[in-house]
Amino acid sequence: MTALWQRLQRWAKALRNDVMTLWFAGRHPDTPLAAKLFALALAAYALSPIDLIPDFIPVIGYLDEIVLLPIGIWLCLKMIPDAVLADCRVRTEKWFEARRGKPRSWIAAGVIAAVWVAVIWGGWVLYRG
Repeated sequence: MTALWQRLQRWAKALRNDVMTLWFAGRHPDTPLAAKLFALALAAYALSPIDLIPDFIPVIGYLDEIVLLPIGIWLCLKMIPDAVLADCRVRTEKWFEARRGKPRSWIAAGVIAAVWVAVIWGGWVLYRG
């Protein structure tokens, strides 16, 4: 069980580093526009303190963190040129060596909150019919 736990911890740390790498890649001038937009959207969502699918919903609550986010990160990393990735990975390492915490995306949190408000309002309108 300890080996599995250690593998999960390494995977989580690699995922955290990849999110920060995408955060830097989204601001890098040599990142292609499509990759830049995708990277910024993924990083903003990953760094948002609010989830689109709340974690308290059984099973699907963790679907975004366990399945969707890693797949999106993998796809986005494939879109970014190797030289840009190398530069952004170095910046990520320096970021964590300086013991800075991960940044929070309050704009993404606001967008997600607005989506939930729209869904609840839409449901209320349909219910009142």
